[in-house]
Amino acid sequence: MLEQLDLSALGLMAGAAFVAATLLPAQSEAVFLGLLAAKSADPTLLFTVASIANTAGSVVNWWLGRLIAQGGLERLPKRLRPDPARFAKAQGWFARFGWPSLLFAWLPIGGDPLTFVAGSLNYPLGRFVLLVFIGKAARYALLWAGWVAAF
Repeated sequence: MLEQLDLSALGLMAGAAFVAATLLPAQSEAVFLGLLAAKSADPTLLFTVASIANTAGSVVNWWLGRLIAQGGLERLPKRLRPDPARFAKAQGWFARFGWPSLLFAWLPIGGDPLTFVAGSLNYPLGRFVLLVFIGKAARYALLWAGWVAAF
């Protein structure tokens, strides 16, 4: 029974974390903290799944950014196009701060467009994944540490 519960919780975490990193409006932090509180999965496994799935969602954005680089925003379906103002703001961030800005791809405002920008600028995928993973894992680690301290 516990193994089945673990898989359900981990699947829920993976889905929430993946979607939260894409263009769709979603947040994974509440799911992460809720699953920690419910003790429905091993916390280390939950942290690992959340970090990897959230990074994978950002890779989708990077890939869409590559499509932008190859043919402009018009090449994407309308519902997948980033808001031009947010995209321009993310371009400014990336131009100003460069690769360290990818450590902040987890931010709710600007993080997703930033991952598009990296793809549109042909930022190397391997470095992208490493930097984005570090930032996203750090965020989940801080949430986990805060939860442990509170309870």
